[in-house]
Formats: sequence, structure tokens, C-alpha cells
Amino acid sequence: MTSHLRTSISKYNLLWLLAIVLCAGIVSKTALAQSLPVIENPERYQPPADMSRVSFYLITVDVGDSVWDNFGHTALRMYDENSNVDTVFNWGYFNLSGGIIGFSYNFFKGIMNYSLVTNTPAFEFAQYRRQERAVWQDKINLTNSQKEILYRRLMWNLESENIVYSYQYFFDNCTTKIRDYLNEALGGEIATSYDGTASSTFRDQVRSHYASVALIDVSLDILMNSNIDRPMTEWENMFLPLNFRERLRHLPSNVAENGDKLELLSAPQMVMEFAPPQIQTKGYRAASVVLLGPVLFLFLMLKKIPMSYFATHSRLGLKGESVNYRLFGLMGLLTAIFSGVYGFLMLGSWFVSDHLDLHHNLNLLLFWPTDLFGILVALRWFLLCKPWPTDHNTSPFINYYIMAHVLGMIIYTAVAVFGLSAQHLDGVLFNVVPGFFLFTGLVWLVGFEPTRPRTMFF
Repeated sequence: MTSHLRTSISKYNLLWLLAIVLCAGIVSKTALAQSLPVIENPERYQPPADMSRVSFYLITVDVGDSVWDNFGHTALRMYDENSNVDTVFNWGYFNLSGGIIGFSYNFFKGIMNYSLVTNTPAFEFAQYRRQERAVWQDKINLTNSQKEILYRRLMWNLESENIVYSYQYFFDNCTTKIRDYLNEALGGEIATSYDGTASSTFRDQVRSHYASVALIDVSLDILMNSNIDRPMTEWENMFLPLNFRERLRHLPSNVAENGDKLELLSAPQMVMEFAPPQIQTKGYRAASVVLLGPVLFLFLMLKKIPMSYFATHSRLGLKGESVNYRLFGLMGLLTAIFSGVYGFLMLGSWFVSDHLDLHHNLNLLLFWPTDLFGILVALRWFLLCKPWPTDHNTSPFINYYIMAHVLGMIIYTAVAVFGLSAQHLDGVLFNVVPGFFLFTGLVWLVGFEPTRPRTMFF
């Protein structure tokens, strides 16, 4: 992806951006410090004669306020005084030439091809300034032999057959590329120094970094399964740019100055400073209020409606139908869309996508793809301010469907309360299930009516 493309993405509909991110839960596996591909014929990549005049810098970019940059970014700068060439290596580019729809579908399937590109520092920094993201630069203190290893690896990566790689958010991204290359140059020192277990899970980091985008925060928490609920290793934790920089700052270098060894990172520089995005709304809190508030109000609006002249039988309806059925219909549209889309993505990915983080998700007990058909029912409530008519053929189906939803909520609650799954369910359990349960009850009470009056013999 070019810088022009990164800027132009903001012109696309937010729903497409949401679809991309929602489908970007990446294959969970234990990521260990693995050997990089062997460079065949390394003599092809001859380093400059005087490596002491070649300097490497770590470029760390803070998180942004767009859905694609909430983890931050890392790049590597190389300045060669021999040739006066100053280059930034950036592994965060992808191609949208096939269109946003094709790109989104490939993301959903698990096909995510990112590329290494090189730009001048001025070009790179201009992008981050336009995005109003803070940028730090640190000099990486390497010996000449370590620089040669890193230089050859970078030149190898620039070969046409090596430029493109299969991107993975947690295990193979712009930051882990530099982590792995530096680890190779340092003889495995980074992996050796950080071989313990981190204090957070992948879910913790995902939710923390998307907390400023409430819809994405809640959606990713719902769509991703127990694969992301295991604690990360310290090595894995360095997939995050700011964590990676912090870890490197605590490593010693083999380079000495005035008889004293330097730190691996030195000469820190704040290239540009901007405030990180702020959390405007707690996603689950907003979801809870949106669900519970109107539903509780509509329960207060319930009234009995006689079904015969003698009023021997009655059903429940809503007071002020012209207003309250529209509110009821709006609630139905929201729940049908969100539940149906979440269910479709989780179930569809299970059969189509390589994103294992979206498979076997317990949230399928609550969110069903078939709920999308509820949009038609909700539109009748909203437009005509009337319940959906049923007969003796459709009424049992609707009752069974509602009962199945209630049963799913009961099973989900039991699994969460008794800790029967490794998947973290608390957010949905405490903020979505109560409102979802009450709204389902309301649907059963006032959402449908028989096409003819019931009698005691019917």
C-alpha cells in the first residue's frame, strides 16, 4: 500500500473498514523465536566497505485514531554515510488495486499479503504528521559484524521474491519483522533475554488498543474465540511497537564507548509529538444502555388489548403504538443486524476462513445468522406500528425459535458462570445478555399476533 492509499482509505465507507478489521483476528499459535530463511549466496549482498559509517535507527510510531493503525507501527531506518543514502524500511504496506471488496474478502478468507517498501525519512515522517501520530527515533548500537548481518538480511528482503509476506497481526507484522531481524543480528539475544510469560493475554491487548473505537472494541471481543485468551510470552508481546521499543531499551549492546558498554538503543529523539486517541465511550457500557434503557421503558408501556367484544380473551400490546412500536422496531433492527452479522461472520469464517481465532466461538450461542431475517419483521413494527401477523402454521415456528434463543442464553450464562470454557465471556455476559434476554421476552409478548382471535377451543 502506498502513502496515497493509506490516506485515501478514510474516504471509504466505515462499514467496509469495520468488515476488514472484524475479519482480522489472526491464526493463533504459539509464536517462538524461529530461524529465518537461509540467505543463499550471501556474497550477492555485499555491505559497504566501511560499516562504521552505516547507522541503523528504530522508528516507532504511536497508535492512531483509525481502525487500521490502533496497534501502532514500527519501521527501520538505515543511513549510509558512504553513499549519503538515507532509507526507511517499512513492512506495513498492502495493495488495494483489486478494490476494497476484493481486499475485504481476501482478508476474510485469511489471505493477507503485505509488502516491504522503502522510502525517504521525509516521506515517511510526512505521513505520520498528516495522521497526527507521535514518532520516536532511537539509534541501534550494533557492531560492524552485526550490521553486516542485518544489512544482508535487508537486501535479501528487497528481492522481488521476498518483498511480499503473509501478514499476521500477532506473529508476523511490521514490528515482528524488525524484531526477528535484530534478533538474528544479535545472535538470538532478544529471544534469550525475553523467554518468560507476559502478564497479559492477546485479548487484553486487542481490547486495550481498540478502546478508543468503541464499536471495534466490542465487535472484536465478540468475534474472537478462546485462542486469544492464553497469556502471551514476552517474545510474542513484542508484536506491539511500543512494547518492542521498551524491551529493546533494557538490552545492553556489544558496542563500547570510552570503555563502557552502551545500551542497545541510545540517543532517543521525539521526532514529532501528538496526543494519542482518547477513549470517548466505553463500548460495552454503551451497548448495555442502548439495549436495557429502551427495553425497560417499553415494558412500562405494556397494556392489555381485548381480542373479542366480550373481552374474555386479551393479548398484550403497547400504549401509544404510533410511537412505541417505532421504538420497538428500531430496537429490533439494531439487534437483528448486529446479531445476524456477528453470527454470519463467526459461522462463515468457521467454514471459509483460515482465521482460526474466529472459529468455534461460544458467542454463536447468542448471535445467529438467521437473525438477519428479523430485519423484515422489525421493519413492519417500525413502519406499520403493528405486530407481525401469525397463523397456526407460523406461530409454532416463531415460538420454537424464540425458545431456542432463550435456551442458548441460559446455556451461555451457565458456561460463563461456572467457567466451563477458556473463552473470556464476561463482557458479553454482563452487558449484552441481560438486555438481549429482556428484549427477546418483549418480542414474544408484543411482537406477534394471531391473524384471527383465539377462543378457549382454539
